[in-house]
Amino acid sequence: MLLPFLNADVLREAGFSSNAGAYRINQLIASLPVKERQRILQSGKSVELAAGTILSEVDEPFKYAYFPLSGQISMVAVTSDHQPLGLAMIGREGLLGATLALGINSPRMRAVVHVSGSALRVSAPQIRRMLREGPALLNTLQRYSYVVMGQLLRTAACNSFHDVEMRLARWLLMTDDRAPSEGFLLTHQLLADLLGVQRSAVTIAAGKLQRKKLISYARGHINILSRRGLEDAACECYEIQVRDHERQFAHQQKYKDKGAGVSASHSENGAAVVTVADRSDRRSSPWSMPRQNH
Repeated sequence: MLLPFLNADVLREAGFSSNAGAYRINQLIASLPVKERQRILQSGKSVELAAGTILSEVDEPFKYAYFPLSGQISMVAVTSDHQPLGLAMIGREGLLGATLALGINSPRMRAVVHVSGSALRVSAPQIRRMLREGPALLNTLQRYSYVVMGQLLRTAACNSFHDVEMRLARWLLMTDDRAPSEGFLLTHQLLADLLGVQRSAVTIAAGKLQRKKLISYARGHINILSRRGLEDAACECYEIQVRDHERQFAHQQKYKDKGAGVSASHSENGAAVVTVADRSDRRSSPWSMPRQNH
């Protein structure tokens, strides 16, 4: 499957490596008309996202908006008597700061990086100006805000009605979708905090998934052994989220790039083209990352 990425010169102007194999693009940016897309790329700065970094805090105005290119940002609820509770995830399908399109400048949740990656960072004033001048960007971010709202509602229902093993499977699937490689680092304690349960409950649930040969786990490093099996073990909430995203962004389906083997080249007009090998065990997800070989 051949996937069109952006012109190499535009990406270099935005601060990305000249190595075509490293080119990834945020799906919201990729869906925009060329003029609006280039305005974001040329106004933004490429930054690394280190695990544990807090990108925004509750009730503190956004300084920047982040368009992830890889990795995973978690939106967490902060309380005085418990560790932050995981409510939603943002990867290369989304944006941290989408509520700026609704005229809301301060988040109600903390945003923290849980899987390292990279992002295009744009200042909040620049995003506001682009929203005034770009109807496509405004429409896209409003649609994405609706998707995030659905994710929040789904998490509330999931935490209330589904057992820990199902919820853990869902969270691992969501993380795997956004991880740039086949494995990722998440400790039992962090997963317990995100799911709002005791560490022992995650240990038991993860043990069940390991015995079913769906995942492997060693020193915080998680590998998905059977993607399809893990999807079967998860509750319906994961599939509902995928369908919800696809309904809102059906026009973006040509940018889907699932799979494990990734190679890159350039077409005659200078556009980077990525060849992605099929991964039969991986069902369709609109935000899946192209995988890096190690």
